[in-house]
Amino acid sequence: MEDEDIAASTVFTPPSVQDNHESLLSGRSYAHYSDVPEAITIRTASSSASGTPCVLGVDEAGRGPVIGPMVYGVFYLPVEIQQSLLTESYHFDDSKVLTPAVRASLMKAVCTAGTDLFKLSGWAVKSLSARDIGAGMMKNGGSYNLNAQAMDATVELIRGVLQQGVNVTEIYVDTIGKPAVYQKKLELIFPTIKITVEKKADSLFPCVSAASVVAKVTRDVSCEALLEAYTQQQPISVEDALATWGSGYPSDARCVGWLKSAIDPVWGFGNECRFSWGTVKDILEQRGGPATKTEWPDQGEDENVKLSLYFSANGTSESKTETDELRTWFGTSVGQEAF
Repeated sequence: MEDEDIAASTVFTPPSVQDNHESLLSGRSYAHYSDVPEAITIRTASSSASGTPCVLGVDEAGRGPVIGPMVYGVFYLPVEIQQSLLTESYHFDDSKVLTPAVRASLMKAVCTAGTDLFKLSGWAVKSLSARDIGAGMMKNGGSYNLNAQAMDATVELIRGVLQQGVNVTEIYVDTIGKPAVYQKKLELIFPTIKITVEKKADSLFPCVSAASVVAKVTRDVSCEALLEAYTQQQPISVEDALATWGSGYPSDARCVGWLKSAIDPVWGFGNECRFSWGTVKDILEQRGGPATKTEWPDQGEDENVKLSLYFSANGTSESKTETDELRTWFGTSVGQEAF
């Protein structure tokens, strides 16, 4: 079997998925932080020491797919060992150029006690569920778009690491949108930290490459868990479902085919699908498609309609007076013969 065909979970299931399995399957977003490694001295209120100067990289996985979460990852370690540990010893690179098996093996080394990576580096992820991404993008006219959600996830992760006492002195970020604009926003929030935002940062800075691996493995295994939960309710194996699921991108014909076959006529899709994507909207609204169209009354249209109408067989009460309805609201007398 080729490396490209190997599911990441068969190599390693990271604690970012294993410890948050319930949140993942229920469609809730969550954050996961590793412990600060012993080799990194942290800042404390009782000490005047600033702590070990660390570099931190930020990257994401799963921005474009219609299926699964978008995962933001951060990875930090002492500034002076970034190159030697990540590039020379472990050969981190942009996660997109590494096979699933290689990425999962690197993540396993990060999480395994006794390795240099475990002793010298820390990491964290923010998993934004498909459900929450869609809800954010569809409410208030789409004011909480994907860029805003990504920015909030980045800030939350950096703050979370700082709150652990890590002395982050440099931050490198793979950009969303224009690098200068993104960098300025982060500099206003973290004015004492040197921040660099660049395109293709995941192939330029080793700490960003490591962050991309952490994010990508978490997303890959998350998608596999979501798919497994789906197949438990369907007459199809996980292997067959993986083949038809495809990459999860709207441009993938396999993915679109899976969406059309997996749609529920009433509920549409489960927590694995982003309802705000145009692909899903088109499938749900296509004429003669598998979805059932429901017309909801405009707000205020039935403000004066009596509640009892909703419980009648045909939605009307022309044969009953209001007095009759009140008399039989809790049922009618059955008479003594019933006893």
